[in-house]
Amino acid sequence: MKALIVEDKAYIRKGLVSLLQSIDFEVQVVGECESVEDALVVTRSCRPDLIFLDINLTDGTAFDFLERTEDLSFKVIFITAYEEYALKALKAGAADYLLKPVDIEELKAALEKVAQLPVAEQRVHIKTAKAAWHSDASKLILSLHDSFQVVDLNELLYCESDKGYTTFYCTNGKSHLVSKTLKEFEARLVAFNFIRPHQSYMVNLKFIDKYDKSGVIHLKTGTTIPVSSRKKDHFIATFLNKNSE
Repeated sequence: MKALIVEDKAYIRKGLVSLLQSIDFEVQVVGECESVEDALVVTRSCRPDLIFLDINLTDGTAFDFLERTEDLSFKVIFITAYEEYALKALKAGAADYLLKPVDIEELKAALEKVAQLPVAEQRVHIKTAKAAWHSDASKLILSLHDSFQVVDLNELLYCESDKGYTTFYCTNGKSHLVSKTLKEFEARLVAFNFIRPHQSYMVNLKFIDKYDKSGVIHLKTGTTIPVSSRKKDHFIATFLNKNSE
């Protein structure tokens, strides 16, 4: 069985390859990717039988990849960190998944399950999982110091990162500080209409009032966000494209 690993964290990919080499199951890893775009290219060229597919990738989600795949002729095992909504979606769709860090016994069980699952039946499972995932995709659970906070991404203005911490600013005036980097949330937010105009910020496109060509974003709340010179062209292209729709 030829397998492709699509996962945005190198150490997870490396660990999964090591586990696959140590079990009594004929799996040949033919490629590794960290983004939707790379996965599409490698899938077309290598034609894998099985894809280990992370939910959140560097430029989108697993479901973005599946939507753009021309021929869904491979099996899928989702990989996810423990997030309530992601697990709910995958269980709803009866699609198989592995929790990070990947456990060897769970890996064996998942391989045995997908090996016997007809591709046609899997397509139905994935469609159900996608619908369930999208129904809760607007909710993000933040692990705070003393609680878990549910944030509606429709009401999230922007995020600001500083020295390994990220602050989430909401339309109700509340803010939430988490001890994670902005990078860890980037793929999820990009998939929900956010953009990263600066290394320290991610902004909800729907709350942008205007952009000064000097390199400053003005939000509808009056907050200003800088745009770095390195990210300026990408931001302008995305901003203009969004507002021409």
